[in-house]
Amino acid sequence: MPASATKALRVAVLADSDTRWKWGALTARRLTGDPEPRLDGYLLRGRATPTPRQLKEVGVRADSLREVTAAEFLRAMRGDTAGAADTADACAPYDVVVLALVGGGVQAMLHGLARTWQGRGKRPVVVTGYVGVVYEKLADGLLLRHGADLVLANSRQDAERFRAVYEGVGADASAVTEVALPFLGGSPYAGEHDPYTVVFAAQPSVPETRADRTYLLDRLVRHARLHPGREVLLKLRSRPGEHTTHLEELPYQKLAQKAGPLPPNLRLVYGNMGEVLDRTDLLVTVSSTAALESLHRRVPTVVLTDLGIREALGNHHFVGSGCLASWDQLDAGHTPVPDEAWVARQGVAADGAYETAFDAARDRIAGLLAADRLPPLTPYYTPRTAPGYLPGVLARHHLGPDGSPLPGAPAADRQPGPVRQIVRRAARGAYRHGVQRVAPVIRRMGEL
Repeated sequence: MPASATKALRVAVLADSDTRWKWGALTARRLTGDPEPRLDGYLLRGRATPTPRQLKEVGVRADSLREVTAAEFLRAMRGDTAGAADTADACAPYDVVVLALVGGGVQAMLHGLARTWQGRGKRPVVVTGYVGVVYEKLADGLLLRHGADLVLANSRQDAERFRAVYEGVGADASAVTEVALPFLGGSPYAGEHDPYTVVFAAQPSVPETRADRTYLLDRLVRHARLHPGREVLLKLRSRPGEHTTHLEELPYQKLAQKAGPLPPNLRLVYGNMGEVLDRTDLLVTVSSTAALESLHRRVPTVVLTDLGIREALGNHHFVGSGCLASWDQLDAGHTPVPDEAWVARQGVAADGAYETAFDAARDRIAGLLAADRLPPLTPYYTPRTAPGYLPGVLARHHLGPDGSPLPGAPAADRQPGPVRQIVRRAARGAYRHGVQRVAPVIRRMGEL
């Protein structure tokens, strides 16, 4: 049932990592135009399911938040009403569902939701998109997201690329909707702080090798020693043992421990990126989305070229930005000047346009909710168009080719009892230990 003009929209966000939970929850707020919508969070169980500390650091409040399997989420989306004559009489529990997942997860949920809502006269509006810069697997990721009512593009440039991919394979591109990153904001940069503060925004998987990560840490240490009057911060995404959207096999914390005593003006920090930017005079990164947050606030921003400008690093996305520079240039006092045209095309607008960036998406959602009925979800990938690919994508989430839970899928038909919950928690802990601690050691031993 659509929300009325006076009734807050009911939104569900399904996320599989701390970063995607932040994107999904903040996107929900932007799409509803309500800073405190009725928001229920679902965390998809897996290797990157956020810890309580990570969720606290994100700082986004939800009315409810629980960890689920794919089957449990689909059951929650069923919204059956006791005594309903048939599925057409069942009332969907939400107005909007935001899928903040990796591409394969989105595709699985689209097929699962299509099956769950089959025959319904009304269903929620389904929204998906990307957490940040899209610099790899463009076609793969986009086609896995096809089928949602809205596929959000974080910039004009992304919207054009997304439509070109969909139209190029003969898929409907009408779902592509230009917005902006939902977590931009904060006070504009007002001038140098005392002390002048340099922040290096670390990334879990870029660069990957020990040599490259050690090099970047060494250059950060050298910069701190060359500029003892500056405060130099290494902004970390997660603590050892935690995981974010990407695996981090070589945490900077451990590399720093082996590097010996750090300069007194160099510190390792955690916390919300926005709060760190409040005291930043120069943001340095390889290719983090933090660069876009920084540019939005007009904080001087550098995307490093020391390791080359390469697709594997993601810094090729910043070609033309005016922000590319090396540590040698920074050591010598270089301050970058961003290209205004490039910044505008990235949805990074500190001139007031950001406030209207979500208007088109809000209008589309309002129109869909006002419709008497919505068509079934129809992803591009089907057993007919991708018979050698789709079944494997769905099976990873314990779904069959028709989107229904496979026999034996976790909690497909009932809530787990207390004993089952205890066993599940123990198994999940063992699984995470294997993925996060044991597997990286085995991989590194294999490289010897």
